[in-house]
Amino acid sequence: MSDTSIESVLHETRTFAPAPAFVSKATISGMAAYDKLCAEAEQDFTGFWARLAREHLLWQKPFTQILDESNAPFFKWFADGKLNVSYNCLDRHLQTQPEKTAIIFEADDGALTKISYRDLHKRVCAMANALRSRGINKGDRVLIYMPMSIEAVVAMQGCARIGAIHSVVFGGFSAKSVHERILDAGAVAVLTADEQMRGGRAIPLKAAVDEALAMGGCESVKTVAVFKRTGGKVQWDDQRDIWLHDLLKGQAETCEPEWVGAEHPLFILYTSGSTGKPKGVQHSSGGYILHATLTMKWTFDYKPDDVFWCTADVGWITGHTYVCYGPLAVGATQLIFEGVPTYPDATRFWRMIQDHKVSVFYTAPTAIRSLIKLGADLPKKFDLSSLRLLGTVGEPINPEAWMWYHETVGQQRCPIVDTWWQTETGGHMITPLPGVVSTKPGSCTLPLPGIMAAIVDEAGHDVEKGKGGFLVIKRPWPSMIRTIWGDPERFKKSYYPEDFHGKYYLAGDGANRDLDGYFWIMGRIDDVLNVSGHRLGTMEIESALVANPLVAEAAVVGRPDDLTGEAVCAFVVLKQARPTGDEAKKIVKQLQDWVGKEIGAIAKPKDIRFGENLPKTRSGKIMRRLLRSIAKGEEITQDVSTLENPAILQQLKEGVQ
Repeated sequence: MSDTSIESVLHETRTFAPAPAFVSKATISGMAAYDKLCAEAEQDFTGFWARLAREHLLWQKPFTQILDESNAPFFKWFADGKLNVSYNCLDRHLQTQPEKTAIIFEADDGALTKISYRDLHKRVCAMANALRSRGINKGDRVLIYMPMSIEAVVAMQGCARIGAIHSVVFGGFSAKSVHERILDAGAVAVLTADEQMRGGRAIPLKAAVDEALAMGGCESVKTVAVFKRTGGKVQWDDQRDIWLHDLLKGQAETCEPEWVGAEHPLFILYTSGSTGKPKGVQHSSGGYILHATLTMKWTFDYKPDDVFWCTADVGWITGHTYVCYGPLAVGATQLIFEGVPTYPDATRFWRMIQDHKVSVFYTAPTAIRSLIKLGADLPKKFDLSSLRLLGTVGEPINPEAWMWYHETVGQQRCPIVDTWWQTETGGHMITPLPGVVSTKPGSCTLPLPGIMAAIVDEAGHDVEKGKGGFLVIKRPWPSMIRTIWGDPERFKKSYYPEDFHGKYYLAGDGANRDLDGYFWIMGRIDDVLNVSGHRLGTMEIESALVANPLVAEAAVVGRPDDLTGEAVCAFVVLKQARPTGDEAKKIVKQLQDWVGKEIGAIAKPKDIRFGENLPKTRSGKIMRRLLRSIAKGEEITQDVSTLENPAILQQLKEGVQ
């Protein structure tokens, strides 16, 4: 990045204070309580985290070391303490609430399964014993490639119980992705299913595992255990393959947990969208489960009668922290959903919130935008009065989508927690605390107590409020990435580069801090455009486009331009049919003028292309690197097997004729 700071061009002035009734009952109640926690962390940083770790976790052997910075940036937390993550999620509730519903599972076809904490504990113990019966032990890596299901959570918790390190691969990823991850992790077993159900369609999983193993180099895999989800046809290798129900048959329903050091790896999760070799983010046991527990209590203001629903797949970090681990650690009842929000129709999410009386709902801006497009008034047809808190995750939410979420879904009474965090951070970092912070549409607001977030220039110096720059975390925190699996040098180079003196965690996001101290995420550093010497965050131009009543969704990238250095190229999905010919040209002009009015002439897109959709992974993430290739007129050579809709690429290449 050059020495020009990123310019913030988004002017959002609306604020929404939490209701006094919410504040009075909140876990962290009022700004004074938040300030007190922040002051404690400032005055005694390690003592602050040690107190929380002792209060919120069960330790088999208490720790005496708190933070070890001797081999920075390979920080260690609570290193001489011993615990077990599965014990902290399940056993702790057996005395107090064994019959409480832990999981309500709704299948793609609407079939329901409910499971209590007692029964979940039995199933996890049986899974742990089954894994051990196949010679899988502490430190071994197990690849999990399963549908959203109780079985997926049992598989992850079963690994944690015996100290095996799981690596979950999202069920939408290709055989090639599975192969790469097996090789990199050195997996000894794969847990999968015959097929998964999504939107009424059966999608093969076991076939993709077979294809991955046939690519070679996977001799480490001795077991493939297959959950029979649909009864679909599968190939079989008697030496290696076993049905999960046969493996679990006769296994004891008790299993003494493997007590591990707090720094023992709990899982490896490969970051999506990276080019070249996959990047295995390695997380610890103690620090990770501490942050998952704290953020359930702080950000989501967990109450014992909540029904919590995080819509993320377990293949992503959000599904790890806020499906498999966090909700169970606090003893919550949670909803897990197998399908997609549009099947059998666009009312699915609203119907589920009504039927299960969901009180805390956590989803992605991509899902929110697509639900607006499918029927902005549909939520009004359902009883959403059980909701008390809404959340967003995965990318910045544009203000207009935020306002719809607030007014139509939350009925102007539910705080919205717009959470900024990453696979690498393990849990929320910057987010409104719902009983503390007045929210602003599109801002993730303030860091959590103990999270030393800042915005700096390329020399690592703090920038003044109102200016943009690099988002960094100045001090280590317990749930942080420990390393990239098998590649410590890449870890240092990616997250603790020498440009920042090797001491600040570099998030890779550009951000701005307004005069109230609120953080605004402006997109990835590589999504910052340099137009005529002005550095503009893509997210702000996207927000301006989506604020236009014609636009449902937009993604903005840069492309080289002889005159301006970079030109703004926008890919737009309208709320109407995709226009062609003169109509398209007319709408292009309208949108260019709109952005000029909203932001300024400098931000006007030079090129606007219309599609029926944007290229997205099956988790709903927009593949901006593909859009960059299209904008530049390059041939697409990247793997597009993870795309939900590869045909859309041709549509977007055409542009306005």
